Amino acid sequence: MSGFGLAGLLVPPLNFYFDDPFAAQQGRVTTRTVWMFDRPSVKAAQVRLCQRDTLLNITNTTISYDEDAHNRVWYEVGSEGYLYSGNIQPVRTILNAPQMDIPKEGLLAEISVPYTDAYEAADKTSKAAYRMYYETTHWVKSVTTAQDGQVWYQVRDDKWDKLYYARAEHIRIMTEDELAPITPEIPSRDKKIVVRLEEQIVIAYENNSPVFVTPVSTGGVLRVGTYTTPKGSFITYYKRPSRHMAAGDIAASGFDLPGVPWVQYITKGGISFHGTFWHNDFGRPRSHGCINLSPQAAKWLYRWTSPQVSLKKEFAYGYSGTHVEIVV
Repeated sequence: MSGFGLAGLLVPPLNFYFDDPFAAQQGRVTTRTVWMFDRPSVKAAQVRLCQRDTLLNITNTTISYDEDAHNRVWYEVGSEGYLYSGNIQPVRTILNAPQMDIPKEGLLAEISVPYTDAYEAADKTSKAAYRMYYETTHWVKSVTTAQDGQVWYQVRDDKWDKLYYARAEHIRIMTEDELAPITPEIPSRDKKIVVRLEEQIVIAYENNSPVFVTPVSTGGVLRVGTYTTPKGSFITYYKRPSRHMAAGDIAASGFDLPGVPWVQYITKGGISFHGTFWHNDFGRPRSHGCINLSPQAAKWLYRWTSPQVSLKKEFAYGYSGTHVEIVV
C-alpha cells in the first residue's frame, strides 16, 4: 500500500516534472485538523496544528517508522515537519486562460487549483454557495466578464439544478483526447473489474490478464454506523463524469460533495466507483459503501469501462456495462 500512495503523488495530473517531481506540489488538509510532527510517526513530537484547507508545500515523501500502519507514506513539508498522507490531498495551482465560446450544451471541466468558491452571482461579494476542490468535475454552461475584468464561468449544479459562478481561471475545460476510451478494441465481454475487500484493491483485467491495479476504500465503520460494500456480481450500467452527492446530516457522518468525479454506479441503491477528494487514505475501509478511488485512478477506470459517455453528455444509462466482481 505504501508503494501505491507514493506512486499516486509522483504522477502529476497534467505534466511530468522529470527534473523535480515535487515542483509546485502542494497538499491540502482534508480533515478538520491534523498535526504536523517532527518525524514521520504519530509517536513523534507535534510541531504544528493545521486546519482544514490549509495549503502546504510538499517537498518529499518518506516511509514512516510505524511498521504496523496500513499506509506508511508521509509527506515532508520542507524543514517544518511531516504530515500523514491519508489526510492530505495532493494538489497544484494551475491557472487557465478562459474559454470565451461555450456551446449551449455546456462543457465538462475540472478544478485546477486547490479550491475555489462557487458564488450565486459573478461577484466575489455575493453569497458563496459552496467550495469546489481540486480535480472535482463540473459542467460549465456559459461565460461572463464582470465590470472589473474578472472572467467567470457559470456552473450548473446537477443535484439542485441551480446555476453558480466561479472564476474561470480556476477551471480547466476538458478535451476529447483526454477522455478517449482506453483499449476500445477489447470487447466489453473480455474486460472485468475485481474488487478485493480484504486487500482493499481494485484490479482491471483484459482477457483474464491484469492491466491496472489501485488501492481503494470501501464501506467502513463510521461514527454513526457500519457501512458495507456488497459482495457479488454487478455491471457498470450507469456512468456520470460528475455528480453532486449529498445525504444525511453532515455533523453525523452525512456528506455534501459537489463535483464528485468519474462516477460509475453498479447498484440501484447508489453504490459506485468514483473519484475521492475528501481523503487520501486508500487501502482501508472508510466509505459509506461506495468504492473510493483517487481521482486519477477513477478517471482511468471510467475511460476503460463501458458504456462510453460522450464528452457532451452528462450520463450514459443502460442495461449493459463492464462486469464487476466484488469478493472478500
